Amino acid sequence: MGRRKSSRKPPPRRKNIEALDIFFDCPFCNHEKSCEVKMDKGRNAAKISCRICLEDYQASINLLSEPLDVYNDWIDACENAN
Repeated sequence: MGRRKSSRKPPPRRKNIEALDIFFDCPFCNHEKSCEVKMDKGRNAAKISCRICLEDYQASINLLSEPLDVYNDWIDACENAN
């Protein structure tokens, strides 16, 4: 005697997760998408720099850090300096 076939539905497909942006607006010269974040997770360091006004910022990171975190740290450092 054979069993009946299961009527289970297949699991839902995962939605594609979009990558976070690595280009941001500069807080000094206000150009859009002029600051690029370069992350070196091997050295636990990240650098963000503006292509227009040549301002830059370096921060220490961990394995869970994202480019947005570095940009937010830069904005916070600018506000603390003022």
